Amino acid sequence: MTQDNQQSRSLWMEVALPELPTLKENLQADVCIIGAGIVGLTCAYTLLKQGKSVIVLDQNLNKDTQSTRTTAHLTWVLDDRYFEIEKLFSLEEARYAAESHNRAINYIEEIVFAEKIDCDFERVDGYLFAPNTKEIETLDKEYAVIKKIGMQVNRLDKVPCSSALEMEPCLHFPRQAQFHITKYLRGLIQAITKFGGKIFDHTHVNSIESGDLCKVVSDKDWHVQAQSVIVATCTPINDRFYIHTKQAAYRTYVIAAKVPKGSIPLGLYWDTLDPYHYIRLQKDQTNEQLEWLIIGGEDHKTGQESDPENRYSTLEKWARRHFPMIQEIEYRWSGQIYEPIDGLAFIGRNPHDKNIYIATGDSGNGMTHGTIAGLLIPDLILGNKNPWENLYDPSRKNFAATSEFLEENLNTWAQYKDWLTPGEVQTVADLPLSKGVILREGLKKIAVYKDEQGKLHVNSAFCPHLGGCVRWNACEKSWDCPCHGSRFDGQGKVLMGPALSDLTPCEHPK
Repeated sequence: MTQDNQQSRSLWMEVALPELPTLKENLQADVCIIGAGIVGLTCAYTLLKQGKSVIVLDQNLNKDTQSTRTTAHLTWVLDDRYFEIEKLFSLEEARYAAESHNRAINYIEEIVFAEKIDCDFERVDGYLFAPNTKEIETLDKEYAVIKKIGMQVNRLDKVPCSSALEMEPCLHFPRQAQFHITKYLRGLIQAITKFGGKIFDHTHVNSIESGDLCKVVSDKDWHVQAQSVIVATCTPINDRFYIHTKQAAYRTYVIAAKVPKGSIPLGLYWDTLDPYHYIRLQKDQTNEQLEWLIIGGEDHKTGQESDPENRYSTLEKWARRHFPMIQEIEYRWSGQIYEPIDGLAFIGRNPHDKNIYIATGDSGNGMTHGTIAGLLIPDLILGNKNPWENLYDPSRKNFAATSEFLEENLNTWAQYKDWLTPGEVQTVADLPLSKGVILREGLKKIAVYKDEQGKLHVNSAFCPHLGGCVRWNACEKSWDCPCHGSRFDGQGKVLMGPALSDLTPCEHPK
């Protein structure tokens, strides 16, 4: 269902979120939340239940919300491994991490039942498997640490998944979960409205001012004043430098195809490769004899892949090799994740700001990290004690992760070499429709996109965040910054931060 002339579309996008009004007046509330994904909506729900007034602002809820570009695994099994968390933090903090993610799953379940949200929530078991003998050591180390922190795990000789996987050893994690993320977000929106919260869509935020009374200003100059502001925009748009040195943006790829119902046991499946693969099933609402098999993986740094189409091809080959019963690939989509240098999200008070809170660094566990934020940040605002505060503190300095810090930042700085390289073509005369290229004109580099009608859209190729040179993403029809992950549509309009503004328009190339 992905067309050549548009962004990819996920399975979850077949369910639309409600149409919501645009902010057209100055307002005031106890808390203003920027971003209506799982972080923002969970925070809003929790705060409203505690008697706070809340206003939520979003730029384009039905198009740009990264929460609908997930695979919606609900698990306390971390991609970065608990033996690594123990090494970078401590055994006690590894226990806190596991407990917080487990609490997040339970909280989602509580909300689903309390608000009667029909979102296909169900408990399923999870399986982490080693695809080759070299990876068995990873399972051994992970098993040992998880047993020490007191979480439930079993060791099995084979995976109950398919003939291609059943001979591999695995770790078995009972009572993980899955759901339909868009139906869940829709239910949260309805609950928030019921409790008196206000949500505004098509409202781009231009600036955020911290202080005793914070101020959030839209691009139409309407503003919201609030005692506290939560920036729930996947990566902080209020922070220009600090947090972005401690995490890196990655693209991850997903495909979905129908399989005969029951041909694969219900569950969550992950391998130990790097980049790894993750698998789940989802009900097919149109045919009870079939269900959707959803497979993700093939991650890479945002803006640092010249042929993203190849990622989908590689993922499909892997899928067909392991699951030969799959039918046509009907959905393909990619999403953005942020990898923190030490494996855990940054959730809490924004460094150097007053009454501003952030949640970022989901590290591939966005559903549970986002829900943890929906518990932790309200506690901080309300002045409640929370055992996870220090663990997720955005100000933390983890010297054990120094090598990861240096590696990621050296990679970022290496991307600025594009300032000196030539353009990709000399002229745009033969540029195909719905395609973008980079040209050089003297000291300038310009990003040129030809839309479906043949109109050229010409902008500076330099990201307004910190000046990285954007690169064309042919699968998403977007300009992606390889430095900190800002993304813009073909016309140069900002899709996601950390950039707050669009690419700067330029004159048409000569």
